[in-house]
Amino acid sequence: MTTELLTVTEMAAADRAAIAGGVSGERLMEAAGKAVAEAIRERWTARPVSVLCGPGNNGGDGFVAARQLVYAGWSVRLTLLGKQDALKGDAAIMAARWDGAIEPLGVSSLDGAELMVDGLFGAGLGRPIEGVARQVIEAIDVDCVAIDTPSGVHGDSGAIWGAAAPAKLTVTFFRRKPGHLLLPGRGLCGETLVADIGIPEAVLDEIAPRCHANGPALWGAAHPRPGPADHKYSRGHAVVVGGGIETTGAARLAARAALRAGAGLVTLACPPGALMVYAQALEAVMTRSIAEPHGFDDLLEDERRNALLIGPGNGVGETTRKRVLAGLAANKACVLDADALTSFENQPSELFKAISSPCILTPHEGEFARLFDFQGDKPSRARAAAAESGAVVLLKGADTVIAAPDGRLAINHNAPPELATAGSGDVLAGIAVALLAQGMSAFDAACAAAWLHGDAAARFGPGLIAEDICETLPATLAALEKAG
Repeated sequence: MTTELLTVTEMAAADRAAIAGGVSGERLMEAAGKAVAEAIRERWTARPVSVLCGPGNNGGDGFVAARQLVYAGWSVRLTLLGKQDALKGDAAIMAARWDGAIEPLGVSSLDGAELMVDGLFGAGLGRPIEGVARQVIEAIDVDCVAIDTPSGVHGDSGAIWGAAAPAKLTVTFFRRKPGHLLLPGRGLCGETLVADIGIPEAVLDEIAPRCHANGPALWGAAHPRPGPADHKYSRGHAVVVGGGIETTGAARLAARAALRAGAGLVTLACPPGALMVYAQALEAVMTRSIAEPHGFDDLLEDERRNALLIGPGNGVGETTRKRVLAGLAANKACVLDADALTSFENQPSELFKAISSPCILTPHEGEFARLFDFQGDKPSRARAAAAESGAVVLLKGADTVIAAPDGRLAINHNAPPELATAGSGDVLAGIAVALLAQGMSAFDAACAAAWLHGDAAARFGPGLIAEDICETLPATLAALEKAG
């Protein structure tokens, strides 16, 4: 499936560009409705179906789908929100081609139906659903097929505007929208099918979409693969900064993940009092004690140590803050996670001013709020944070988004719910620093880390703990290599 995600505005631009290029709006709508009907017939046997049509183009698609189902011998009942004579443009043309009854929308529209087609509102809904439309949506209790998005799910944010009925199948056109991948909308779309309705691929050159679905198609060409001439030093040397003796687990998880993700060498730097704990628990990971005041600065002097992870289990405070600033000043590629972020809660501008080398910030929502004061949907907030900080921002969650300072954005959608477990974020940070050490750009590394993390977790399944992600990562990497 293609990676580009089009906002509601961009999809409208694609429609206009196609029409300007000679593909009529009428033809596009006929193709859309036909695609919906064909998808239904491929998945269900003939049964009584109610098609719910709204007052715009989404409803026009519904009229076409209803006509196509009747041609195929299905029993179809069509209801309309509003009056037929109020329809405009192509939707009015399609309504005129429907030669069956048009009933007013109401809860009774659902009576006797064994399948619903939701053509009430598309992805660009401008206000919360209310009134009779909401009553109908909330009363749907059979399999539902949504046209474009489930009515009530906004295409840009995945937010629910008032109410939305879960769909078994969502049929959208040309490209998916962010709302198909963002929560809570993603959870209501069911299977999402992207139908070709005749919009030329060339329209993307003019639109130049900046939002993508995360996956190997986006960054796979940049993912490092060792060659016959490589050795451990050529594969990068990642440094993971560990905390004191009471919080060693986080850094150990991150260091092990960094090795699994391909870093040639990994050094775990820690306070002298915790050195024996780290050394006994890790075999291939090197350990080094860093005594204040100059131990960390001495560590950074070796240019071969080219990537640095600070945060997991480090503790919040001045020591962590100074190490972050020292790492950035030394021009190391950095992943800043957990305590490294919270240590700048009262002075985020100091952190942002220091960022000039490749840098990934990996906050969850709570940590994000400690550094940034942005409102709005998740993509908008992540983009604004990346622009302000100068870093790639990986805003974690079940629908992780990755934003670059230049406006690029990726939405990760392969994370299983089992990742909601202690230490999984430390593993993610370790994968990211390994990819930075191997030369990936900050944006590609963040995108790849999020996808690899999700895929490895999904391979293990129920019962997952953070350690398991490291152990299943080789299978994920092998599959990635096989796929090319």
